[in-house]
Amino acid sequence: MTLADVPDVSDVRDPELPGRLLRTERDLLIPLLRARPEADFALRTACPGWTVRHVLAHCGAVLTRVVERRLEKGVFEPEANDRDIAERDGLPVERIVDELERGMTEAGPVIARAGGVLDAVALGEWVHAGDVREAFGEPGAYGGEGLSYALALLARVTRERGHVPLHADLDGLDEPLRLGRPSGTRPPARYIGDAPTLVRLYAGRPLVGTRYELAGTAEAELNVFGN
Repeated sequence: MTLADVPDVSDVRDPELPGRLLRTERDLLIPLLRARPEADFALRTACPGWTVRHVLAHCGAVLTRVVERRLEKGVFEPEANDRDIAERDGLPVERIVDELERGMTEAGPVIARAGGVLDAVALGEWVHAGDVREAFGEPGAYGGEGLSYALALLARVTRERGHVPLHADLDGLDEPLRLGRPSGTRPPARYIGDAPTLVRLYAGRPLVGTRYELAGTAEAELNVFGN
């Protein structure tokens, strides 16, 4: 992987990037979901209290709200997430997957027109796809074909949210990936390791079995989703 493989790491927003990430993940995740037995959707994930079914119901609900432009205040709060999941409790798994597929297909243009405020939604959906893969025991959790898009989106989201500046020396990347907002008073923190582990750090996912170096900041300071 070279820096050229990670698009849109400049200060200029690429409005199509979230949609590309969602569609890339759709083409990989949906066939995987349709091939799994129903019992697998009861497996626990890295999200406390959530099974695979819960994660997918949450993801589909969020994207449906984006597509239908139902984005009232508090729509992404934990209480709203719980309500969305409860509303889908009686639906067959096929309906849950259908809603997710529709959302991953149609949300991109809406996110593109939103000016950046919804970009993190696409990143969160991609991370949740990693949660599902990990619960299934599938390879490539928090990696795979969408990784370069996800890293570019992570760089932009952390910069816009004013996160601690960090230079990530990623395995296979020729130059450091710069995340967070540059500061005139604080030197950039440094990460050395692989890209999926970097995603785990920023997403607050379990780090058991990983190997990396982090200097100049604490793990908790990197969590971009705050949960």
